[in-house]
Amino acid sequence: MSTPATPLIAVTMGDGAGVGPEVTTGALLDPSTTERCRPVVVGDAARLRLAASIAGVAAEIAPIGSVADAVFTPGRINVIDLGLLPADLPWGRVSPVAGDAAYQYVRVASELALRGEVQGICTAPLNKEALHAAGHLFPGHTELLAHLTGTEEVSMMLSTPKVKVVHVTTHIGLVDAVAKIEPGLVERTVRRGHRAIRGSGVESPRIGVCGINPHAGENGLFGHGEEAEKIVPAIEVLRADGIDARGPLPADTAFFLAGRGDYDLIVAMYHDQGHGPVKVLGIEAGVNITVGLPVIRTSVDHGTAFDIAGTGKAGVGSMIEAMRQAAELSVAA
Repeated sequence: MSTPATPLIAVTMGDGAGVGPEVTTGALLDPSTTERCRPVVVGDAARLRLAASIAGVAAEIAPIGSVADAVFTPGRINVIDLGLLPADLPWGRVSPVAGDAAYQYVRVASELALRGEVQGICTAPLNKEALHAAGHLFPGHTELLAHLTGTEEVSMMLSTPKVKVVHVTTHIGLVDAVAKIEPGLVERTVRRGHRAIRGSGVESPRIGVCGINPHAGENGLFGHGEEAEKIVPAIEVLRADGIDARGPLPADTAFFLAGRGDYDLIVAMYHDQGHGPVKVLGIEAGVNITVGLPVIRTSVDHGTAFDIAGTGKAGVGSMIEAMRQAAELSVAA
């Protein structure tokens, strides 16, 4: 009886001036990664060699022309080498060249996914300032991938071993977030999260939906009735459809309840409401998942860490976890 194939995962190297090359190299040399999936990096072979040298690890960095050319053996890292970075690119500095290269890595990975050559994407961190300096005006990976795949609306999910959080709004100001939240958006976000949790093996997810105001408005005591106007109608529709969505919940207790197992997923209304509790659990515990795309996409839940880039000090635990979840959520072709 033959062993089932593991999924092919495109791994984007991220901003070459940050820790992306180091965490990519480290994670792909970890045996647990190669046991779960067949990773192909989209990036810069020379930068990966430099990162491996800095980390003091032995790696065969093998440029390939296509996914079909990849050979998976211990210690080998297959790279679709775009060759966009200069050899003297400084570590830890914003660079339009590195920002454009990071964009191109994601573009190529998206094309591979849309053609069915890979079953998932795992992204190392890019730098938003560098991305913008290169003329690519996207708030982050989530919006960039939606654009590249022609997806009208996606959601950001943060996944940890204890808590999973999907966000109704993400990279916009708090005042703008409250204005943007409306029942349709809340409903669609919950449905995307519900599908993702079911895809991970939970048949009937229990979903806790946060309020916007302190104490979820306390029956109109705080705020201007936002919960009743923007959230309650969505929950009513979802429950009528058989989805176990509960709330609006006070955000200051919702995450505690999820952590002890009462909920499989928490729905946060804005960026910091969801990110804050997850970051308390530790950067290496969190993985960023974009839900709603035509392909699975996971990412580390940390930035480019310019302060330690090129020093060999970057931890690879979050990237290994991101690879693990990409493999688990993807189905091999």
